[in-house]
Amino acid sequence: MKTLLIHCTCPDRDQAERIARALVEERLAACVSLLPGLRSVYRWQGAVESADETLLLIKTAADRFDDLQARLRALHPYELPEIVAVEIAAGLPPYLDWIVEETRTPAPSQGHTA
Repeated sequence: MKTLLIHCTCPDRDQAERIARALVEERLAACVSLLPGLRSVYRWQGAVESADETLLLIKTAADRFDDLQARLRALHPYELPEIVAVEIAAGLPPYLDWIVEETRTPAPSQGHTA
C-alpha cells in the first residue's frame, strides 16, 4: 500500500491544531506534525504577499487522499489552501504499515451473544 506525505500551510497554530486533530480523529491521517514559525512569500491576486504560517505534515495512505483532500478543504480557512501530496518512496516498513493501519475504518466490534 502506498503512503503519502501531504504539506498544507495554515494561518496560525490554533487553526493547524484544529485541522490536525480532526484529520487524525476521523482516521484520514495517521499522524500530523505541526511546524510553527514558517514564513511564506507568495503571489496572490496579482500582488506579492507574505505571511507567518504553521505547516502541517500529514501522513496518510494513498487510498485515503481523496477523502482527506475534501475534508481538508472543508476545514481550511483559506480560499485556496496548499494541499501538496508527495508519495513516500521509502521508509521504515513497520512505520509505513502503521500509517496504513491507522487510516483504516475500524471494523464494527463483534458482540458476544449468550
